[in-house]
Amino acid sequence: MVQSARMYDTLKQYFGYDEFRPLQKDIISQVLKKEDCVVLMPTGGGKSLCFQLPALLQDGLTVVISPLISLMKDQVDTLAGAGVAAAVLNSTQTKEEIRAVLAELKTGSIKLLYISPERLALPRFATYLQTLPINLFAIDEAHCISEWGHDFRIDYRNLQHLRTIWPKVPIIALTATATPQVRDDIITQLNLPTPHIFTSSFNRRNLRYEVRPKKDSLNTILSLLTLHPEESTIIYCFSRKDTEVIAKKLQNRGYLADTYHAGLSTEQRRDNQDRFIRDEIRIMVATIAFGMGIDKPDVRLVIHHSLPKSIEGYYQETGRAGRDGLPARCVLLFSVADKFKQQYFISQISDTKDKQNAQENLNQSLQYGTLTTCRRRFLLNYFNEEFNEKHCKNCDLCTDLTPLPIIPSSQTTTKAEPDYASEIDESDLFIILKQIRLTEAKRLGIPPYMVFGDKTLRELALHTPQTNSDFLTISGVGEKKLARFGNLFMSAIQAHTSTENTP
Repeated sequence: MVQSARMYDTLKQYFGYDEFRPLQKDIISQVLKKEDCVVLMPTGGGKSLCFQLPALLQDGLTVVISPLISLMKDQVDTLAGAGVAAAVLNSTQTKEEIRAVLAELKTGSIKLLYISPERLALPRFATYLQTLPINLFAIDEAHCISEWGHDFRIDYRNLQHLRTIWPKVPIIALTATATPQVRDDIITQLNLPTPHIFTSSFNRRNLRYEVRPKKDSLNTILSLLTLHPEESTIIYCFSRKDTEVIAKKLQNRGYLADTYHAGLSTEQRRDNQDRFIRDEIRIMVATIAFGMGIDKPDVRLVIHHSLPKSIEGYYQETGRAGRDGLPARCVLLFSVADKFKQQYFISQISDTKDKQNAQENLNQSLQYGTLTTCRRRFLLNYFNEEFNEKHCKNCDLCTDLTPLPIIPSSQTTTKAEPDYASEIDESDLFIILKQIRLTEAKRLGIPPYMVFGDKTLRELALHTPQTNSDFLTISGVGEKKLARFGNLFMSAIQAHTSTENTP
């Protein structure tokens, strides 16, 4: 009981939530018992909390191994904003910055350290880590360790040695997408003899899945964007050229759009990604190189301009929409002709088994695009999850496919409202709070969602809290954020409500 009470107190104090999401409490309980865990949980399901909260309840250091610098930086910045002592070591830091982090580690003041698998592979650094009181290794994006995973990274193979060097330190491996084959490979590669395996439902009920004809794709994209004005959108394309062409056409229409692909310099990719995360651009037109490191919770629309290479990859990419649990849309622009592009590259694969696997993946993507039954059921069945409902009520095959607005060729950005907009979205107070959030985020040099997410702003606009105790009842508000932003937002709420009540 005492442990459980501490878990809930810590959850509210640092993360602003009163209740755990499905499986989180069970996973955290096993981690606190020093047990190995493998967690399969969809994007937006709350994987990070499963190691972040135990780090605050235990003595010592939690080491988080993550594949991307941007992903590590986002999580560390978010934790810092919540009052959690977290740090990152990466190749972009100066020697002075690295020394400062190492010094803090020695004092024991840091609770979570984020590193890449490449850094862990450095013998000198691995030796240094052995001098620290490590209580847990958390391996994020754990599917990267498996050759069967869609984002396999050879550097993740170095993690095989964790159990040899630190035999008594528990490991938690987490991934948003993993077939049974990938899951078993993760367990084998990490040498986890009897891990607790937690598989959350892969059913993202807030995501609407649609397939529309690719013919006249630009007008289809423009029509979708009119339904999601001023909202964050990702458009995935097959080639660098496609990203540049589409982004240019959108820019000419007045949209804040840019590109992300391997042909850009590292600096340009990082700059474009940062501008997207900070809402300085609303539309990212990208190849599949974009996305793994994105923690942005308020992407409302993901469009696939080309056939995905695999269903696992497609699920991962669409999963970047609606991480905050609010409604979001996932649209595939489908053309059977797209298969010929992919089959050309498949024909270049020399290994027979790899070629066969790639062809099977492509066939499944083609099957998804030509379905006549529920798309959600098809996606869940891919991950061996049964979906027994007759209609999911949130895909184009279970509900009417609503006609898209027609966009005249001369028309620029349209300001139509989203088809799922709530009254709160349209309220003056919600708009005011969004502007305050944007201004404050720019002042602090952080993404707006690190101030408050859309879900929190909706609750603020609905409940209009004007005291500290009332403000703390809002989802996503912990003690640190109350102290940091409470007065600013409550002043705006008080000003708005007093104006509304004035005769």
